[in-house]
Amino acid sequence: MISSEWKTSSYSQNGGQCVEARVGDNGATLVRDTQNREAGTLAFPAAEWAAFLADADRL
Repeated sequence: MISSEWKTSSYSQNGGQCVEARVGDNGATLVRDTQNREAGTLAFPAAEWAAFLADADRL
């Protein structure tokens, strides 16, 4: 499912919202800095994003 809505992180050590993500048209997860949205996005293929989430969940 493709979501055009950006989702903001729920955790930040400094109390601010740091990153937000959404799924792009090609299925990749797009991530951007909420403090500098104009700087662009990082794109992660679905398999790489799933591996990242699995690793982060183990921390």
